[in-house]
Amino acid sequence: MASSDVKPKSISRAKKWSEEIENLYRFQQAGYRDEIEYKQVKQVSMVDRWPETGYVKKLQRRDNTFYYYNKQRECDDKEVHKVKVYAY
Repeated sequence: MASSDVKPKSISRAKKWSEEIENLYRFQQAGYRDEIEYKQVKQVSMVDRWPETGYVKKLQRRDNTFYYYNKQRECDDKEVHKVKVYAY
């Protein structure tokens, strides 16, 4: 394994919504743990974000199809508990 392969040390579930949880929700919807894994897999240095909100705008899945996200919040309160928060 390359030295850039970072593995999480622990995992927990989100309890309440925040901007960080919103972005994690978007990465996990596209099939990635978080921004770190996305950058490793796709070999990119920047993630497309909405300038107004800072939320993720577009992600490429592992099968090379794209997910496009809105400027507004997409992670409803009923979905928050499904988001996994990784600690490194």
